[in-house]
Amino acid sequence: MTTSSAWMTEKPTAVLVLADGTAIFGKGIGATGRVQAEVCFNTALTGYQEILTDPSYLGQIVTFTFPHIGNIGANGEDIEDLTPAARRGAVGTIFKADITQPSSYRSAGHLDAWLKARGIIGLSGIDTRALTAWIREHGAPNAVIAHDPDGNFDLDALKAEAKAWGGLEGLDLAVVATSGQSSRWDETPWVWNEGYGTLGEADAKYHIVCIDYGVKRNILRLFAGLSCKVTVVPAKTSAEDILALTPDGVFLSNGPGDPAATGEYAVPVIRSLIDSGLPVFGICLGHQMLALALGAKTVKMHQGHHGANHPVKDYTTNKVEIVSMNHGFAVDSASLPDGVTETHVSLFDGSNCGISLAGKPVFSVQHHPEASPGPQDSHYLFRRFINLVREKKGEALLEERA
Repeated sequence: MTTSSAWMTEKPTAVLVLADGTAIFGKGIGATGRVQAEVCFNTALTGYQEILTDPSYLGQIVTFTFPHIGNIGANGEDIEDLTPAARRGAVGTIFKADITQPSSYRSAGHLDAWLKARGIIGLSGIDTRALTAWIREHGAPNAVIAHDPDGNFDLDALKAEAKAWGGLEGLDLAVVATSGQSSRWDETPWVWNEGYGTLGEADAKYHIVCIDYGVKRNILRLFAGLSCKVTVVPAKTSAEDILALTPDGVFLSNGPGDPAATGEYAVPVIRSLIDSGLPVFGICLGHQMLALALGAKTVKMHQGHHGANHPVKDYTTNKVEIVSMNHGFAVDSASLPDGVTETHVSLFDGSNCGISLAGKPVFSVQHHPEASPGPQDSHYLFRRFINLVREKKGEALLEERA
């Protein structure tokens, strides 16, 4: 099947070709060229720059269900990947409406120019509601997105490429998204009309090592905002090298790809860190790999969870929080072994969103507490982790919900 928008009178300059042969034509935006990836949809109303630069989206084309994307332009502050020069984030994007001129005092440029600079291939002018409904029924498809200003497409070749791509299952993308070397992080959270701050060396009370599987900047900022000096290390750093840094706690970051594939080298390291007795906290991919290290299993989801309006219940407090989600794999709650407790669950589909280990200062969550959709419903999780550090040091505990 080949489709295009009914109102389109000009020659299409972009096309999305699904693995089943479906071709959806539209208007090309952003970078030119073509790329193979999985197509997902995101239901967030805001935060398109943060979404497109989230390393967890590597290997994916993001379809925005909100029709107007780009109205506030682009800037250099609202990015999440640690090393933007490497352009680690979504490889493609799909919008309903054309990008309009920016209308925000924080804008530093047009989104289309920003997409070009980031190397993100885009397509606009299609019925994103219909594509979203297709994904909900059939699952996230493998596809090729192509942008050619002259509108010349070899559909047979594009269909063959889409069908031939193996997809995200079995794919380790953390090795692509991770930092190339260790670094220090001291930037603190953004403050209205002030921007980001800096944690002074004298103000750093705790040392956290972050294993970078594709970490988001705002996670690191929230740690720095809690007086943490953060050392970011590459994904394949050994447990011995991490322990040699004498951290007060270890953070397992978010990231892209199949957790089982990344876990081949990460799981033994995580097990050693747990055995060391250090507090360990994981988010998203870090959550999934912690579960693997504890003996659980992960599964590929039908369509994944991508959005900023997901309700999650914390069983430890019996409170519901509105969270940001971005994952296509999930921990199989039925596979959790004895001693591992399910602490959080999605109220959309009942899937696992958090675990803790009995007798150890170890826990993780599937959602993104740093993304602030609530806006701060889940920030308490960072204080919960720091309390594990403080408890180990014999210090008084913080109020979880400040």
